[in-house]
Amino acid sequence: MKKTNAMRMLEDLQIHYEAIEYDAKTEVDGQVIAHLVKEDPKHVYKTLVTQGVKDHSHFVFCIPVDGHLDLKKAAKAAGEKKLEMLEMKKLRAVTGYTRGGVSPLGMKKDFPTFLQETQEEKICISGGKKGSQIKVNPKELIEKCDFTWADLLKE
Repeated sequence: MKKTNAMRMLEDLQIHYEAIEYDAKTEVDGQVIAHLVKEDPKHVYKTLVTQGVKDHSHFVFCIPVDGHLDLKKAAKAAGEKKLEMLEMKKLRAVTGYTRGGVSPLGMKKDFPTFLQETQEEKICISGGKKGSQIKVNPKELIEKCDFTWADLLKE
């Protein structure tokens, strides 16, 4: 497997991870990815990028693929009045990643990143390209990557 920026970042921070490849020939959603990597969907996290409505600051949120981001909770966690999802056409320019391969690690810039609170020992996040997942301890992401725990899911 070719290393991605996300994997190199984890190695630089001395965070242990397991790289998992899956067949990404077709467009798949998070539920399908969870099945392909043989993980419970609550352990596989998607990366969502938002921007503040007033100043257009960017924020990154990681939540389980079977959940939905509550934009009000996300805005509160980010200290913003209101957030909106980043337009898909702006995704690559802002993050350096394309849809289906957005990792919270190794983006063009470091954006404030929030992780759905979990007690799980391991979660999967995108490896930074389609067909790549990284299994990692979420507590290490909080401690070494300056991510923030938050309650982000719609009830």
